Amino acid sequence: MREIISNIFKGIWVEQTQSEPPVLTNDTVLLDTGLDSLGFAIVVTRLEEELGYDPFSISEDAYYPQTFGEFVEFYELHRPKA
Repeated sequence: MREIISNIFKGIWVEQTQSEPPVLTNDTVLLDTGLDSLGFAIVVTRLEEELGYDPFSISEDAYYPQTFGEFVEFYELHRPKA
């Protein structure tokens, strides 16, 4: 899961900035990556296409992950049961 999210994030980063993506660790603050709100919307849309679900739609609570680790954890926590 982490690798898929990281690859999609980095791909969007390159498309948006035309530069090398940042190193993503659990502690990377999402707002400090330089990706804007449109970029994050594209990340979430591509992840939904790739994974088949959107945890932000599934979750009953509004949640805004602050770090990359929290973002990955949110996707893992709300993964639909097979």
